[in-house]
Amino acid sequence: MRSTLKMPKVGDAVDEVVINDIQAQIGARVVEGQTLFVVETDKSQIEIPAPFGGTVVEILIAVGDDVKTGAPTLVLEV
Repeated sequence: MRSTLKMPKVGDAVDEVVINDIQAQIGARVVEGQTLFVVETDKSQIEIPAPFGGTVVEILIAVGDDVKTGAPTLVLEV
């Protein structure tokens, strides 16, 4: 089953972040809690972890993208 991960809310006053680094790769197996990508707000950098384990089948973001809370980011096969 495929599951599309969405950008979580990273702060009370933050509705959009910039993608700084993508650590997941297509075909890679990830485990719950593993960092998928790193985002930057105007105040800090935040690591976004996998909410559950699976295999990365699609990456819907790129480094430098502005991404809003709730936007699709990755697709995992679970």
